[in-house]
Amino acid sequence: MNIVSVTTKGQIVIPSKIRQKLNIKKGTKLYIEERDNEITIKPITTTYFDKLAGSLQTNGKLTKTFLEKRGKET
Repeated sequence: MNIVSVTTKGQIVIPSKIRQKLNIKKGTKLYIEERDNEITIKPITTTYFDKLAGSLQTNGKLTKTFLEKRGKET
C-alpha cells in the first residue's frame, strides 16, 4: 500500500516504483476521474489508447492525430 499526502496546492507525488512501472515521466499527461467516491489516475500513453481502440469508430485516425500532437509538445 502506498500512502501519499496532498500539498496545500492539491498536489501529490506518485511513488517512483509506480511511475517506473507505468512509464510516467516528466510531461506525461494523466487522465483523472472521480467515480463512486474514488479517484482513478491513468497515464495517457500509447498503451492507454490501444485499450480504447475500436471504442470510437475513427479507424485509428483520432489516435494518430493525438499522438502526433503529443509528440510536438515534448
